[in-house]
Amino acid sequence: METIRKYGKQPFQIGLLHGGPGASGEMKPIAENLSCDFGILEFLQSEKSVNGQIEELHNQLTSCADLPAILIGYSWGAWLGFLFASRYQDLVKKLIIISSGAFESKYNNDLMSIRLSRLNPQDRKEAERLISDINSDGSDNEILKRFGKLMTIADSYDYLSADNDPVDLDLTIYQSVWAEASRLRETNELINCADKIKCPVVAIHGNYDSHPIDGVEKPLSEKLGDFKMIQIENCGHIPWRERVAKDTFFEILRNELY
Repeated sequence: METIRKYGKQPFQIGLLHGGPGASGEMKPIAENLSCDFGILEFLQSEKSVNGQIEELHNQLTSCADLPAILIGYSWGAWLGFLFASRYQDLVKKLIIISSGAFESKYNNDLMSIRLSRLNPQDRKEAERLISDINSDGSDNEILKRFGKLMTIADSYDYLSADNDPVDLDLTIYQSVWAEASRLRETNELINCADKIKCPVVAIHGNYDSHPIDGVEKPLSEKLGDFKMIQIENCGHIPWRERVAKDTFFEILRNELY
């Protein structure tokens, strides 16, 4: 399986981490946009455990990146980059986290309620059925993909659809990695990793994102010595797919890379 895609020219000092878990390929639009100015590595995670993905990323980075690198993690990839920067401090010179989930469980209680409230009655009923399917053994990648589309509707301010969907969803990875990652948050092991992070951390978050910005800004500002939160107006969970906010998003991202 291909797990590294290269864009642009050397030096390759910027690595992109997708969300999901198991949504490999979704960072392709960012890679293509940034590759006009930077050498970009898009990493596709294939391991089915949190530790497996951390070590897979270590192998990917050390095999082809010009170290130390800047990691850009989206959604689950934000957590992965966070965990990686805690374990391999000398390999990461900056961590940029986009649309991260809350780092402490107490901020996350209303996430699904917010999402479902933003859907019309028909979509809400379908989403509730899909949640039940995903939590059982009877689901498949197509069910996860449909659920993801409904959540995109709920999470977006003004979604700009794409002609081609670059995402290759893997339900097995999602179920196994997310169950473990969720426990890391519940036990505070996730946020406590901040104690070992040495590099600057920048969070970029849309003000319409269903994932609470306080769940990122408050824990990280308390724990990290060098942390900055950048909030984007009229922006949901996928900034590069927002009609109003995408240009602002890329401008902010470039400014953090120069």
